Amino acid sequence: MSAQVVMRPSVLSIYSPHSIRATLPDTSPLPRSGGILLHPTSLPGSGIGDIGPAARRFVRVVAEMGLRWWQMLPIGPTGYGDSPYQSPSTFAGNPLLVSLDDLVTDGLLDDIIGDFEVGRVDFGEVIPWKRKLLDRAAARFASRPFPQDYDEFRDRHGSVWLDDFSVFMALKRANGLRPWWEWDRELAQRRPRAIRRARADLDAEIETVVIEQYLFDRQFKSLRETCEATGLGLIGDIPIFVAHDSADVWANPSLYHLDEVGNPVVVAGVPPDYFSATGQRWGNPLYDWERHAETGFAWWTDRMRRVFELFDIVRIDHFRGFVSSWHIPASEPTAVEGEWVPAPGRELFEHLESRFPDLPVIAEDLGLITPEVEKLRDEFGLPGMKVLQFGFGTESAHALDQFREHVVAYTGTHDNDTARGWFESADPRRRPERRAAMRELGSDGSDFAWDLIEAVFGSVAVVAMAPLQDLLSLGSESRMNTPGVEAGNWRWRFRWEDITAELIGRMADLVARTGRG
Repeated sequence: MSAQVVMRPSVLSIYSPHSIRATLPDTSPLPRSGGILLHPTSLPGSGIGDIGPAARRFVRVVAEMGLRWWQMLPIGPTGYGDSPYQSPSTFAGNPLLVSLDDLVTDGLLDDIIGDFEVGRVDFGEVIPWKRKLLDRAAARFASRPFPQDYDEFRDRHGSVWLDDFSVFMALKRANGLRPWWEWDRELAQRRPRAIRRARADLDAEIETVVIEQYLFDRQFKSLRETCEATGLGLIGDIPIFVAHDSADVWANPSLYHLDEVGNPVVVAGVPPDYFSATGQRWGNPLYDWERHAETGFAWWTDRMRRVFELFDIVRIDHFRGFVSSWHIPASEPTAVEGEWVPAPGRELFEHLESRFPDLPVIAEDLGLITPEVEKLRDEFGLPGMKVLQFGFGTESAHALDQFREHVVAYTGTHDNDTARGWFESADPRRRPERRAAMRELGSDGSDFAWDLIEAVFGSVAVVAMAPLQDLLSLGSESRMNTPGVEAGNWRWRFRWEDITAELIGRMADLVARTGRG
């Protein structure tokens, strides 16, 4: 087979920089457009942002701005450190995102006692409070005749992921939330007799987990209906790897490099670089790609099918892992010792493309990207990413003059400081970059976040995105995540009074001027 890259039709249509106001053919699933990055936990609401009335209201606000997209972070159950990127399931929804207000409307709760309407989420306080209310709502749901669509939900998802996940979560709670490899050996290794006994002993707890997933699914469908009515699309986000302490690994150990008791033999990460002398040791178990290929990539097919039920497009984090991944011996405390091991990305994406012809995927191609990664991305017509906050340095690949049409461009991501926080940083290493940014953007620094937004939205990138924090010109205190820092992340929330008529009008004007309506 020739090594020449064949450019396939993309889910994101390419625009000419000389005709940005043109209208794309009706066959294009996405025109030149813009959107906002915001996780549901950052929405106002009772206890923690959710996918209920506040989310539906936010959809209408984003649409009023003339924007086409709302991008979220992963919406699965959260794990260690409340991170959406460490989840006990790649299929399940996070029950903490279930709206209590909608449960009251549905008659599953009488009222909501507790007020956490604050600028930052205190997960330690909110989670047990909300869990108690969710359990109460599930018990009331279980006391009534099940609606027909509940049985349909169980039938559709049961054998794919729901049966395993519900047993896993019931067992996890029964074992004091300890990781599965610390359970009784027969349960950890899924011996049939032990699992049958657990299903009988924990029947009510298992049913509660299923009910929570049904309620999440029902509310998310309501959110999708609001999106469809306003012309807004949803962009999702999934990590390439899965958490060790997850139903995915517990139920499918042969798909990962594990030893006989379920411990990883090798774990994921990245090698030492300019930013870290010891690299990054993420600790996720690594895929046994040969086994995945033997199964016809069945698990990946199921995973992507579930994602596309929820979202119009999905961003896959650490896309380079489909070409090769850094295998760190599990016994090593850092990522210094390891090796790059090839992955069958081309075979996987050929298979996925045969199942999902449009393959609406954004490739997270940040960091040190090799020609092989670019080749895989381009062969399947997947848009990559540009982050303008990275673009003000010597020969930066994220500089505005390096943007191409077939990218999704951001002012910053959930891992970045806010635009204002970056600009106002006291770090002396930022001074040359700040001066370059002011010079290249023609900025006097008085409204830097919007100078950055104007540049991204005025660029040739087919999609322009900005975190809501940048629209609000907020500082470092409002950043979502600081990589490498375990505590204090994922907590920021906005207030409705922040979203003024002036802000809506300002964004709507920018959308119109840059041809992103």
